[in-house]
Formats: sequence, C-alpha cells, structure tokens
Amino acid sequence: MKKVIALLFAAIVTVSGVNAQSIAEGIKHLNYKKNKSANDVFKKLYDANSKDPQNIYWYGQALLANDDVKGAKALYQKALQEGVNDAWILVGMGHVEIIEGGDLNAVKQKFEQAITQSTETKGKNKNKPNAAILNAIGRANADGGSKQGDPTYAIDKLKQAAALDLTNPDIMINLGINYLKLGGDQGGEAVKAYQDAVARDPKNALAMYRTGLIYKSQDNKQLFEQFFTDANAADPSFPLSYYALYEYYANKDINKAKENIEKYIQYADKDCNTDYVYADYLFRAGNYQESLNKTKAMEAGECKSFYQLPLLYAYNYDRLNDSLQAKTYVEKYFATAPPTKITPANYDIAVKVFSRFAGSEATTISYLQKAIDSDTSVANKIVYSNQASEIMGKAKMYGEQIKWLQKAVQLKGGTMSEADYYKMANTAFNGKDYVATMEVAKKYIEAFPTKPQPYYFNVRAAKAIDTSARLGTAVEPMLQQNEYLAKDTSVVNIEKNKKAIFNNYYYLLLYYNDALKDTQKAIEITDKMLLLYPNAGGEENTFAIKTKGDLTKLLNTKPSGKTPPTKPNGK
Repeated sequence: MKKVIALLFAAIVTVSGVNAQSIAEGIKHLNYKKNKSANDVFKKLYDANSKDPQNIYWYGQALLANDDVKGAKALYQKALQEGVNDAWILVGMGHVEIIEGGDLNAVKQKFEQAITQSTETKGKNKNKPNAAILNAIGRANADGGSKQGDPTYAIDKLKQAAALDLTNPDIMINLGINYLKLGGDQGGEAVKAYQDAVARDPKNALAMYRTGLIYKSQDNKQLFEQFFTDANAADPSFPLSYYALYEYYANKDINKAKENIEKYIQYADKDCNTDYVYADYLFRAGNYQESLNKTKAMEAGECKSFYQLPLLYAYNYDRLNDSLQAKTYVEKYFATAPPTKITPANYDIAVKVFSRFAGSEATTISYLQKAIDSDTSVANKIVYSNQASEIMGKAKMYGEQIKWLQKAVQLKGGTMSEADYYKMANTAFNGKDYVATMEVAKKYIEAFPTKPQPYYFNVRAAKAIDTSARLGTAVEPMLQQNEYLAKDTSVVNIEKNKKAIFNNYYYLLLYYNDALKDTQKAIEITDKMLLLYPNAGGEENTFAIKTKGDLTKLLNTKPSGKTPPTKPNGK
C-alpha cells in the first residue's frame, strides 16, 4: 500500500513538474514575442486541464498577445462561471478590462481581491501577498499604451513582489515597463529595473533588449547597439534585438538590415508577423512591386485579416506614386488596427500622404498630434512639431504655424536657437502680425546682436505698421539697424548697406518733415545722406543736395506749408 501511495505521489510530482516546465516555456515564448508558439503551449496545457487556474490565466495571456481580446475575456468569464474563482482568473479579467478601457477603480478592486485571496497562509511569507499574483498585476498594467492601466499602482505592487521573490527577473522587467509608462523622464528608473533583472538572471536577453530600446529612443547608437548585441550574445535565438537592429539600419545600411532581418526570421515564429516583416524588408530595400505582391499574397491566404496589411499597402502605393490608393489604405489602417499596436512611426506615412491633399491640413495635424502623444522621445516630438509648423506654413495658416513653432521651442526647454527666432519672426510677418514680429525681432536682436536678420524683420514690421511714415513706429528700429549696418564695412556689403541706410533716412526725412513738421531735424537727415554719398553727380547725392536746399529755404522763409521731398528714382 505504501508503495502504491509513493508511486502515486511520484506521478503527481512529475505531472506538476512537467506542467511548471511547460508554463515556463510558454512564458519564455511570450517574452520573445513568439506568440503563436506560446498559444500552442498554453492551449495544450489548458486542454489537458481546463480547471487549473494558472493554465487558464496563461492561455488567456497568450490570446491577448495574439490580439484576441474577446477570446481571452470569454475564457476568463467561462472559468468564473464554472466556479474557478481563483486569484489568477481575477487578475486575468482585470487585465482584459484594462485593454478594453474599463473602469480602473473596478479593475483595481479585482486586483485587491486577488491579493487578499492569494495571501500566503503558511511558510516564511505567511500573511504576505503572493509575489506571483503581484507580478501578474504588474504585467497587466504594463500592457497597452501609456494611457492604459495605472503604472503608479503597479509599481507599488511590483516593488512588494520584488521584496518577496528575489529571483524572478520578470518582476523587474514589468517594473521597468511601468516606469516608462509614467513618461520618458523615468527612463533612468526603467534602466535600473532592467539592470536588476539582469542581476537576477545574467542571461536575460529581454532585459538587455529593453534597455537597448531606451537608448534607441534617445538615438544613442553606441549604447543601444551594445545592449542589443549583449542580448543576442546571451541568447542567440532571441529574435527581438535582431528586429530592432533591422529597423535602425533599414533606411541606413541595407546590408546590415538584411543580415539582421534574416536572423529575425530564423528565430521568430513563422506567422503573419514574420511574413509582414519580410514584405517590409522588400519595401525598404526599394523592391516596391515585390513587396506589394507579397502583401497581396498574404491577403489571399491565412493572413487576410492581419492588421498591418493596410500599412504595407499604403507604404508601397505611396512609393509607386499612387497617392489615392495610399490614402485609402492609411485610412483603413487607422480605422482597424488595435490602438495598442500603433507606434509613433506609423503616423509618418499618414502625415506624408495626407499632406499632399489640399484641405487635409487638420487631418494631417491630428496624426502628428497623435504621434507626439504616443512617442516618448523628446527629439521625435520636436521633429513632429516642426513638421506641423511647416504644414501650417504651406497652408498659409500662420497663426497655427506660430503655435507649433512655440511648441517645438517648449519641448526643447524654452531656449531658442537662431533658426527658431528666424522662423518665428518670418511666420509672424507672413501672417501680417507685425506687432508680434517686432516683439520676436527685439528678442532676436538681444540674443543674436551680430546677425542682420532681426534688424531686418524689426524694420520691415515697423514700416508695415506705419505705411504713411506718420506714426514714427519705424524710427527706433531704423536707427538701430543703421547703427548695425554702419559697423559692417566689408567690401562685399558696404554698398548694399549704404543703400539700406539711405532708404531708412528717407523714411525718417518724411517722418520729421511731414508728420512732425520739424524742418531742422529733416535738414539734419539730408546732411547724413550727404555723408553717405558725398560725391557729386550720383542720384543719392543729387537728391540730398536738392532736398536740403528746398528745406533750408522753407526754414528761412518760415512758410505755413511744407514741401515734401521727392524720393530719388528706384528708392
């Protein structure tokens, strides 16, 4: 009898060990984004024992990874209806509700119920939460976009899990992801979490890869290449770092891109995503018709509902100069793709295509705003903002252009470069906002006093405000510009500068004579004209001598009227 019991016990332990080993295998597939393989493993476990809470939970996670949210929800609901009211199932349901955009408070109530239900009742962690359940909660909040879940709540739970379980690296990886969901400024904390994951498992390719992604978002080539290479060294079969390197080199070095995409295809699941990646490679290699043919073949087979197909069509039709088809497929992609699967880079094609259609500025800008909202890279946000300003400029919507230029400056920390000042002043002037132009120009002069452009904008805007030369708006800007121009005595600029100063003097002459009726001041301006052009015979000299003579007579006879000077030809 004892022998029979012993054999039964051994069999139970063996089955339990096999089950645990299979779950670990499936989790590894999920971490490696080998979602088809993960689904196969967990479905097999579920079919063998559909009442086991962990089998149910992880099968649901595989369904979510394969974008089958409805299937995962139905699986968890079925378990609850059949009386499997376990902490794992509660966390799974909470995860689904996060993806669906459900009420976060209700979700967290499920999580808290799961924590209470799984609290240890014996051993060294008696009366403490179960670390695996805490990690599953962290995993649920790590999924989806930055606006899904509650990363602050998850970070607290994951820190508890890390203190209870000192060996599981996935806890630290989920911690890092949740830090990143708080914003790009938490990248340092995320890197620390990933480093802790590597400390727990020195061969953890996923942690190295995720560290590399952070440095890739910062365009730090030296570091991201190092971490991606480290990931591949830790596990040559880890496909994700090959794909990350392919993405980087795709538009820079086609040979390196080819090397990495071949490695990715070798180790990734053979599924629709792998077919998509190969079609994408063909596109980036410039083989647009081949890529289009591959896309059509995918649509005709098992991959007809693959969410990335419209994007491939849009890319290829764009390069084949069929903008209408490209626009149709861009619209289809953003109407059908799961929001959590859309990356900031996906918006680039939408911006490129829609910017070709007059009257589509608002739609184009909406795509750029979505890219800004979803991208954690400040450098990319600045690029998108500048793109938006250019689109508004081409549409002659200068007020909107100014707003986007200001947004770009704000993203850079508020410090304006010379190019920023120039764009801002030029945009305000083109928009006929001359007061704003002068405000920008004055700050431009303060920041870059040795550059000619700010003085030019200041004078042009002032003259545009005072077209009759009666308000005196341009007096100070012109005197300031004259002072600047007089300092530039280079051979290449001296004649050009003299003419500019002379034209400014002409405005001042009109202002003092006509508006202020200050004949003496007007005569002083003609004297300055003669200092510029002292040699007789020239048009400017002749004008200054004649005008001074007329004004002197006027001053001596003190007439009631005035004699407006006549501007020399071409001035």
